[in-house]
Amino acid sequence: MSVGGVIGKSVAAWAVALLLVAAALALVLGASPSTPPIAAATAGDGNAHLGVASCAGTTCHGRMEADGKIVRQDELMRWQEPSTPGGAHSRAFAVLSNARGQQIARNLGIGNASTAPMCLGCHADPAPATKRGARFHVSDGVGCESCHGGAAQWISSHYAVAASHASNVASGMIALDNPRARASVCLDCHFGSANGGQFVTHRIMAAGHPRISFELDLFSTLQQHHDEDADYAARKGRTNNVRMWAVGQSMALQRSLSLYTDHGIGNDGVFPEFYFFDCQSCHRRIYDSDKAVRTFVENPGRPIPGGMPPYNDENMIMLSAAAKVAAPAIAARFDADSRAFHAALARDRASAVGAASTLRQTTGDLVSAFSSASFGSTETFAVIDLLASNAISPRFTDYEGSVQAVMAVDTLLNALVRSGQVTVGAAAGIRANVNRAYAAVKDPNDYRPTEFRAALGNAAASIRALR
Repeated sequence: MSVGGVIGKSVAAWAVALLLVAAALALVLGASPSTPPIAAATAGDGNAHLGVASCAGTTCHGRMEADGKIVRQDELMRWQEPSTPGGAHSRAFAVLSNARGQQIARNLGIGNASTAPMCLGCHADPAPATKRGARFHVSDGVGCESCHGGAAQWISSHYAVAASHASNVASGMIALDNPRARASVCLDCHFGSANGGQFVTHRIMAAGHPRISFELDLFSTLQQHHDEDADYAARKGRTNNVRMWAVGQSMALQRSLSLYTDHGIGNDGVFPEFYFFDCQSCHRRIYDSDKAVRTFVENPGRPIPGGMPPYNDENMIMLSAAAKVAAPAIAARFDADSRAFHAALARDRASAVGAASTLRQTTGDLVSAFSSASFGSTETFAVIDLLASNAISPRFTDYEGSVQAVMAVDTLLNALVRSGQVTVGAAAGIRANVNRAYAAVKDPNDYRPTEFRAALGNAAASIRALR
C-alpha cells in the first residue's frame, strides 16, 4: 500500500494522523551537525554496513523515476523526500541541529548531540565502528541498512538473476515482509530497546523530546517505498495489513513489559521510569478550591487506586479486541493477566515485575497466534465491532489508548477496502465520523473521551452496516 495510494483516507484524517506519528518519525535530540570519526569495516564483518551511497546507482535504487522492471528503483528519492513522512528517516540526523534539538540538548546538558550515543542510537544507523564501510556516513541518518540489515554479504547477489528473497535473507537481509521481523526492527527506535541510545526516558521527554507513538501498519504505510504489484506478490506474498497491525500491537506490549522488568531501565532513582505510564494521567490541571474537582475517569480494565499513575495500556486495549477474534483460547487469560498486572502495580515493584513477566509470556502466545491467523474480512469486521463495543469502549479513558483506537479503525477500514469488502465510495461516507474521532485526539491537552467514544461508535456502526 503506497503512501500516495492509501485508500479513502481523507485529508483531515491524514493531517491528524501525521501529527500523531510525527513525534516518533522526527525524533529530535541534539545540537551540532558535526560527524564523529568513521572507522572502516574490518575483514570478516559479514554484516558490515556499507552506507547509503552503496545503494544509490542509477541501475540500482537511485533513479529519478519509478520505471524499474522488478522494483521501482527510485527508492532513494522517496527516502529523501524533503517534507513528507516518507523522508523522515533521511532527516533523522539533520534534525539534531535544529532549534528544538539544540534546546533539548541544552536542557539535558549533553553538549554536541551529533556525537552523543544517547541520540545516535535512533537518529543514525547504529552500526558499530568496526562494521562501517568506507562509504558509511552517520550524517545519512536512518539509512537503508538501518532497517534492511548490513549489506556486505548480499549487496552483490541480491540483484543477480538467480537471487530469491529467501537467498537474500539467508545472506543477512532482514525479512521486513515478516510482521515479527519488521516489528522487532521498528520498535527499537519507535518504542525503545535496551541497546544504547534507543530508549527515550521521561527525563528526555521532559527536556522537550516528543512523546513516542507508534502503530506498525500505519507507520509502514508512511515509509513504504515499494509497490505491491504481481511481481512483489510472487516474491514475497501480499501484505495482510490486519495481521501486521495485530502483530505490531502484541510485540509493542512485549517490548514494553520486557523493558519495564529490566531493573536498570524500569527505575529512575527512587521513582519508577515514568515513560511506561500514561502521560495524561499526571499531566492534568490541578484545582485548589473548596469543591473537589475530579480529573480522571474510572477505567474498568485497570483495578488501581484513584490518584495512582496507570501503566500505558494502549496496546493492551487493542489486543483485548484482537485476541477475542483471532485467539479466543488466549483472550480470557490475556485479560486476566492484564488486570493482575495493573493490580500488582499498586503493591510493590517485585509484584509488578512478576505480573509483567506473566503478561509478557501470554502476549508472546498472542504473537504466535496472530502470526498464523487468517485475518480475513470476517475477522476484520469483528475487531472493528469490538473496539466500539461495551467490552472495550469504556476503557478509552485516556489519550494514548484513544489514539491507538482511531489509527486501528482507519487501518482496518483500509484493509477492508483493499480486499474489496468495502467500496471506496462507501468508505468515504464513513470518513466524517473517523475524522471526528481524530479531532477528539488531535490535541492531548484537549482530549475529549466522550466525544471520541461517540464518533468511534458511529464509525463502527457504519462499517458494520456494510458487512
